[in-house]
Amino acid sequence: MTDTASPTAQTPAGRGEVLVSVKGMKKHFPIMKGVFRRQVGAVRAVDGVTFDIYRGETLGLVGESGSGKSTTGRVLLQLEKATDGTMSINGEELTTVSNTRLRELRKQMQMIFQDPHASLNPRMTVATIIGEPLVENSSMTKKERRDRIDELLMKVGLDPTHANRYPHEFSGGQRQRIGIARAIALHPEFIVCDEPIAALDVSIQAQVVNLLKQLQEELHLTYLFISHDLSMVRHIADRVAVMYLGNIVELAHVDDLYDNPKHPYTQALNSAVPLPDPVAEASRVRTILEGDIPSPANPPPGCVFNTRCPIATEKCSRDVPEWRETGNGHWVACHYA
Repeated sequence: MTDTASPTAQTPAGRGEVLVSVKGMKKHFPIMKGVFRRQVGAVRAVDGVTFDIYRGETLGLVGESGSGKSTTGRVLLQLEKATDGTMSINGEELTTVSNTRLRELRKQMQMIFQDPHASLNPRMTVATIIGEPLVENSSMTKKERRDRIDELLMKVGLDPTHANRYPHEFSGGQRQRIGIARAIALHPEFIVCDEPIAALDVSIQAQVVNLLKQLQEELHLTYLFISHDLSMVRHIADRVAVMYLGNIVELAHVDDLYDNPKHPYTQALNSAVPLPDPVAEASRVRTILEGDIPSPANPPPGCVFNTRCPIATEKCSRDVPEWRETGNGHWVACHYA
């Protein structure tokens, strides 16, 4: 994907104010070999990603495992330093601010992690886990802090009397609610949801997604919702970006993307989503992708999808497709879209 288009142009007019802007984000992890640990290559986890997120909306980010979705979220929040590109929130550039200012900006942006078991300290009580950001970033008294913790627990549907319990005493869904309570403790504006339902039972996933939607309405939150579950993303997202091998290959309004996908990769992902209508499910044609996703340490020339694309030509293996709008805020990187 090329970075010829401005990120602002990628959202239809009238959507409101841009809260988060990403332009040309790259994250390359060096490959070191030999006794002297010399760099012999790089893993291009994210390789030139550009998008905007408007205030109050949810941008879904979907793709196969290894496509760079989680790395994009971590780099955006500066948990990983970008190799190149610019990232800003409320117009303030994140890659050039001092560590002191970045610490202050962390109140505005938080993250909900994929595995609630791994992201919660097993030696800390729930009250300590949720109260930790309040201790570090506010001047609340002990009583004010405890009142805030109780309020947060009730907001995510947990009993405040269980605040002195430890994470292992809760179910997976309850642990994820604890992680959500911690994420909203400092009244953030923007939250990266890094596959927040992937580690949960199917019966619990909808409850957590509905909680996120409810909190978004109540607290006026903006989400980057990372997932490989297209059916769930359709339920929560306003727009969806499709990622493949470190590149965004398609970006559109959620209904437009699902009803009229233009990139062959998006079409293949869409065909794998089960339909609720048994007759339609039995009669539709699936797009089966051949082979595995290439290594991000050695991506193919031209279009990154050309090695698995059912309509690829010689041009696809030679020329990088232009990142272009096909109408109504629908962007795609494909020669034949």
